[in-house]
Amino acid sequence: MDVVSGFDPLLPFTRAEALEAGITPWQLRGARFVHLHRNVYVSRRAPRTLALRAKAVLKVAPPGTVVARDSAALLWGGSVPPVSEIHVRIPAGETFRVAGVRTHEGPIPACRVWRGVPVTSPDSTFCDLAETLDLVQLVVLGDRLVRRGRTTPARLMSSADEWTGPRAELARRASTLVREGVDSPPESRLRLLVVLAGLPEPTVNYIIRDPRTGEWQRRFELAYEAMRIAIEYEGRQHRDEEEIWAVDIDRREDLDRRSWRVVQVISSGLFDNPLRTLQRIDQARVDRGAAPTRFFVEEWRRYFPGRDVA
Repeated sequence: MDVVSGFDPLLPFTRAEALEAGITPWQLRGARFVHLHRNVYVSRRAPRTLALRAKAVLKVAPPGTVVARDSAALLWGGSVPPVSEIHVRIPAGETFRVAGVRTHEGPIPACRVWRGVPVTSPDSTFCDLAETLDLVQLVVLGDRLVRRGRTTPARLMSSADEWTGPRAELARRASTLVREGVDSPPESRLRLLVVLAGLPEPTVNYIIRDPRTGEWQRRFELAYEAMRIAIEYEGRQHRDEEEIWAVDIDRREDLDRRSWRVVQVISSGLFDNPLRTLQRIDQARVDRGAAPTRFFVEEWRRYFPGRDVA
């Protein structure tokens, strides 16, 4: 098979581009290529990444189409509920229907090119998704975009203030809850459980340094530093990986000597019995001299309903 120079079969291409490159219709129907969409193909050796799937869609989409919403969030490294469709925004007045593609018609917001794909900017993507995500999901997305270095809390707040799309008020509120230094979606959720229940917001990514040298010694995901209370989410990998778990045990023994109280929270503490998690955190605060919380603000129940564990 003689192919013209410059043609890359590892990237999506149209039937017309294939013929121009010297690939015959018979070869296109063979085992070397995969038919992705109408008149769009790619080499079977090409990794089927989200970016590749998006490029394939854009090959047949109306001019000006960009990847948007959930797909844009994933391309930027954000965290959103799993989706199988490719989301794109098409210019107003255009129509586009392809299997496996969700189209959104309307004005095209601020865009950038990322990994060769025209995509709504991280800030526009965050605001756009206020229409479909709830408050906690949107903050989780914002925290992750900031952690990946795609944007900053200040830029998200500025974009949300100017946003006029659906549920703009939600976008504005979520942007004020996004923080720097958040390592994982469960950590975002744990912080929001605390905040939405009306407890004081703990410091994110609190660093303990040697008082003599200033060198880094320990890091807590969440902390009430004045009370020396740390709140840590423990993922399954900590117990699955013995070496990591052993290091954590040594760290906590050292912290005990320094009078730090560590409240460990696992998955069930977020999804099965979040009330118990709130009670444990509140009790730790009481043990350190805070007044007991008479009742938690009820908003947390909307996003952390828990399960019947009785």
